[in-house]
Amino acid sequence: MSTRAVEFDKPLTVVPPGERGATRIADRVVAKIASQAAREAVGTLPPDAGRPSASVVVHHEVAHVRVHLELGYPCDIGARCRTVRHQVVERVGALVGMQVPEVVVQVEQLHLIAAPGAVQGRTR
Repeated sequence: MSTRAVEFDKPLTVVPPGERGATRIADRVVAKIASQAAREAVGTLPPDAGRPSASVVVHHEVAHVRVHLELGYPCDIGARCRTVRHQVVERVGALVGMQVPEVVVQVEQLHLIAAPGAVQGRTR
């Protein structure tokens, strides 16, 4: 009998799940998910506002997220930032299974939204 035939006759060895390897999700993938979550949370922005972006540092399945965004003004800035934080924590947790203990929301710029019929500029 050849040695090849003997190899196929051996019983399969079952490797325990903890020893099979690991899945690593790149920081930039988590950042894209966080950016999309921030876009969902912010909703409609003024036409001249940039899209939200995010940077992420992952360490031991824990993601620390920083979101950069622009908002229309006037608005409740604190409430909008809370909504963004909540959405980022929920989406990153649901999609990649990571804990997100910290989401720093940095408002880069406010865009003035003129009320309908309002006159802009100074009057004498």
